[in-house]
Amino acid sequence: MKIFKIAYAFFLKEIFFGHLKTLQYFFKKKVTINYPYEKGPISPRFRGEHALRRYPNGEERCIACKLCEAICPAQAITIESEERSDGSRRTTKYDIDMLKCIYCGLCQEACPVDAIVESPNFEFATETREELYYNKEKLLANGDRYEYALRGAIESDTKHR
Repeated sequence: MKIFKIAYAFFLKEIFFGHLKTLQYFFKKKVTINYPYEKGPISPRFRGEHALRRYPNGEERCIACKLCEAICPAQAITIESEERSDGSRRTTKYDIDMLKCIYCGLCQEACPVDAIVESPNFEFATETREELYYNKEKLLANGDRYEYALRGAIESDTKHR
């Protein structure tokens, strides 16, 4: 047995097999992507930046039921509403503190009209904290920007709801 241990130490078996493994992967296709220029696939259930959606006629979807505000565990959502002349309620203030948000998706699940959703955007870094306080206008702009992707994600996810 002592001779085998000396032979393994002398011939450096582990290093030899380590080099063979390196050569094996050296000639395989690379799996790394060039991130800023190439992007990997994103799941339709991905939870990124928040957005408020509109109906096809341009009217905002939010009916001010405040279910998203009530269910938010981080208490990051603030809603104020008023009744319109036709009797329906709409929001006058819809704020989300993205610094508090834990991206759990409960607001999206609680919404009966799919007004608040989480978009596929994960690249929303900012230079100041104030830029992460989203108001109604910014949320509606996000919804307009990502509406096509949001509609596709919601349609593909309907069987799981």
